[in-house]
Amino acid sequence: PLCSNNNPYASFGATLARDEEQNLWSTPHDMTHTEADDDRVLYNMIVVRNQLDKDSEEWQKLNYDIYTLRQTRKEVRSRWKHILEDLGFQKEADSLLSVTKLSIISDSQNMGKARDILLKLSEETNIFPTSWELSERYLFVVDRLIALDAAEEFFKMASVVYPKRASRERVDDSQKAPQC
Repeated sequence: PLCSNNNPYASFGATLARDEEQNLWSTPHDMTHTEADDDRVLYNMIVVRNQLDKDSEEWQKLNYDIYTLRQTRKEVRSRWKHILEDLGFQKEADSLLSVTKLSIISDSQNMGKARDILLKLSEETNIFPTSWELSERYLFVVDRLIALDAAEEFFKMASVVYPKRASRERVDDSQKAPQC
């Protein structure tokens, strides 16, 4: 017969849709992220949304919230990648940012220092959005930066590229200009 049911591409769209539902982070086909603690909120939102009628207002709101959360995560990852590349880690940026359920802290003595740097990044820079809850994922990344002796340089670069009060400082500068 000319038409067979053995077409390997027949379910391609359905496979992509399933992968998108399972992909809680931003890396396609990476099933390991679905088990991270910070992904549980997103996973629960997806489960609830899938139980609702697609035409309902609740479904639309949850769908928007899921999309927004994914976009925010991608933006944060992009900011980290940008800084890593500026520090000279062009080829290593993706692997430094790759955190799975199999990732481990390289040195338990660095855990406190990594937490301090991550907290400092969240308080003194805009690398994370204001509503962002600190992700354990970036604790692993900071640990890797400590092992590479690049954590302080990363913080300095983040402070320059994503300063905490950039808009407020611009307002202050514009007010100072007429006085001079």
